[in-house]
Amino acid sequence: MKKLSKKEKERIDEIIRRLIEKYGGESRTYLEHENAWQLLFATILSAQCTDARVNIVTRELFKKYKTLEDFAGADLREMEQDIHSTGFYHNKAKNIIACARMLLSEYGGEVPKELEKLIVLPGVGRKTANVVRGNIFDIPSIVVDTHVKRISKRLGITTTEDPVKAEFELMEVLPESAWIIWNLDVIALGREICTSRSPKCERCFLADICPSSK
Repeated sequence: MKKLSKKEKERIDEIIRRLIEKYGGESRTYLEHENAWQLLFATILSAQCTDARVNIVTRELFKKYKTLEDFAGADLREMEQDIHSTGFYHNKAKNIIACARMLLSEYGGEVPKELEKLIVLPGVGRKTANVVRGNIFDIPSIVVDTHVKRISKRLGITTTEDPVKAEFELMEVLPESAWIIWNLDVIALGREICTSRSPKCERCFLADICPSSK
């Protein structure tokens, strides 16, 4: 683990403490699902799309396609129409159908928990894999979405725009016990206060220990 100064470690610990105090520190996901493969497909759909829109789409999608076999046998053009409003619907539809087929043929219809097995599934990168690992299997994982990337950098905890590099930087400095909570609570902060275009530093509970608010 990266060697932190005592002052910086105390600052990071205080950020975590305040996030938990504000948002409860409870494990949760913003994507509606009833099982592992539903969360996997919902996360694939969430690329460049809001969770709220994905939830609207999947409420109908998971009624229409009730099983992995339904997804594996789906017509590509029909699937594209079903998920059209999430954007990038051609690639997403192709990947979801291919992912369902691979889960059935390679893993007996079960979503694997190992990172190296997840990232070879069509449409699944480290971010999607870590969402599943953290929320389904309770495996400490860092998920770097746009909020986590932006806010971690504003807080001076990461230095990069690259999400994979940011993931490893966060793993170096955050205690493992805080990884899943960091994902969830920082997303909440990003939606409520530390927005992309107009961060509300004047009402942020981290302003006094955030270098970007000075």
